Amino acid sequence: MFVVATAGHVDHGKSTLVRALTGMEPDRWAEERRRGLTIDLGFVWTTLSGSGDVAFVDVPGHRRFIGNMLAGLGPVPVVLFVVAADSGWCEQSAEHLQAIDALGIQHGVLAVTRSDLADPAPVLADATSRIAKTSLGEVASVAVSGLTGDGLEDLRAALDAACSLVPEPDPSARLRLWIDRAFTIRGSGTVVTGTLGDGTLRVGDRVEVAEQAYVVRGLHTLGTAVEMVTGPARVAVNVRGLSPDDVVRGDALLTPGAWAQTSAIDVRVDRPATDLPTHLTLHVGSAAVPARVRSLDGAYARVSWEGTLPLERGDRAILRDPGDDGVLVGAEVLDSAPPSLRRRGAASARAAELAALEGNQLDPLAIEVARRGILGLRDAALLGFEAPTLADLLGHGRDGLEAAVGVATAPVVMAGDALAGMVRLGEYLVSIDHLRGWEKRLLEVASTRARTHLLDPALSLESARRAVGIPDLGMVKAVAGLAGLQVAGGRVRLPGARPALGQAQTALDEILDRLAESPCAAPEQPELDAAGLDSAHLAAAEADGQIVRLPGDIVLAPDGPARAMRVLAGLPQPFTTSQARAALGTTRRVVIPLLEHLDARGWTRRIDTTHREVVTPARST
Repeated sequence: MFVVATAGHVDHGKSTLVRALTGMEPDRWAEERRRGLTIDLGFVWTTLSGSGDVAFVDVPGHRRFIGNMLAGLGPVPVVLFVVAADSGWCEQSAEHLQAIDALGIQHGVLAVTRSDLADPAPVLADATSRIAKTSLGEVASVAVSGLTGDGLEDLRAALDAACSLVPEPDPSARLRLWIDRAFTIRGSGTVVTGTLGDGTLRVGDRVEVAEQAYVVRGLHTLGTAVEMVTGPARVAVNVRGLSPDDVVRGDALLTPGAWAQTSAIDVRVDRPATDLPTHLTLHVGSAAVPARVRSLDGAYARVSWEGTLPLERGDRAILRDPGDDGVLVGAEVLDSAPPSLRRRGAASARAAELAALEGNQLDPLAIEVARRGILGLRDAALLGFEAPTLADLLGHGRDGLEAAVGVATAPVVMAGDALAGMVRLGEYLVSIDHLRGWEKRLLEVASTRARTHLLDPALSLESARRAVGIPDLGMVKAVAGLAGLQVAGGRVRLPGARPALGQAQTALDEILDRLAESPCAAPEQPELDAAGLDSAHLAAAEADGQIVRLPGDIVLAPDGPARAMRVLAGLPQPFTTSQARAALGTTRRVVIPLLEHLDARGWTRRIDTTHREVVTPARST
């Protein structure tokens, strides 16, 4: 299906023309039909030989209803521009063309109507010339009469050709259906309608409206119930649980959690931003919201409003003054999550950033990551960075990391040439400068720890994460590796930093020498006390990897449990606690916590209250 919006001055025959093309009445209200004046949006459809189904959004031409016109035009990719041969170019002809140009619509057909009442040639020439100077460029033009039917076949052929030029939509794209109608059907509930550009909708899908989750109960397109619809299409969606009081024109039906909601955007406008009034109406999709405009510099502006809208980079919008015919300006969204502007000169600096982005001096994603320092991959997608850009990044290996950050270690992925200046750590993109800052800060934290905690110079990964402000423990390991720090046992330290046990180290070394000969000859508590090895010293030695501590302050060498296992493996299986104690040459005080330690590691297994066995690889499977 293709979707086409009409455009043109009031009373130039737009509704008459689509009525002749489709055989359907586009005016939905009795008041419209009585007055012969389109007030709100109308929806009709037909079938063309080349394009198949084509839906028309018929818009009002009167200047009092320009807001309704923009709601219908905003999401639509093709325009049928109508000028009457007996009236020629008029005020709303110019305003509608200005809106089309502001939205950047590139596909259309010019229809000069009432060719049975006046010579269409002068109007065809004039309108074609005017349209050629806009985003539509050179368009096919047809003289036609909705009353007599002359030229209708030529118009259908021209519409076929225009639709064939529309880029193929992405059926897998996240959903954003701008709502242009909401009503209730008895027995079915609330129905919303809109123009689906990209993406796919299915009955049973979960959707989001006004930041609340709902389920699609039913779908209709061109008056027919369907189980699934892909863009482009006109679609009516029956949303289970949605109250008509909770939805208005300008809301959007969204893929849950796939869009960032924003109340401010940075834009490039089609005239100097300093010429714009401070208060305008922002038109985007089918939405129209009062907005505040702040000039940044040149053609760049900050636009903010009450509430939120689901916008992304590249969206086209219109800024319009409802009380001034002269202000209707196109705007392109450059950033849907802009930084605050609090410091002196921040606006000019921000304009320079946006100019760099506009000039393609840097990749837009690299600019965003450089500004933020760190950006989650999901947040990047929500902000509208194109999937191929992120896919290229995600597919990159570690090649180039050493040149970029100096050390080829840790789970870090270097961006490609187009995304130079950042790396990927887990699910985040981090600028090189930000990464260097993390490395420096982590070194400072580790150095301070070693200097101020002589007995325990290492700090936990969680403590390091909080001290440096790194969002993920896995990233702490990566940054520590890049900074040349040691990571072991969930702790990070300076290379070579050891606990300063003082004279207690000598006593501990003597105990370790004895354990090297008799791995289960754990010292008694009086010996530990005499050596000055209190709980703090033992904890430090354990964190340093010098000992293994079991419950009850049982101290063994690091290889003590493994050496005990070799002895136990030589016993007839299963064995008792007494047999293990005798074979290991130790006491019940030592053997019971040791066996429980081996059980916990999966090296031995309790069979009953008195017997255990060694778990061999074959038995463990």
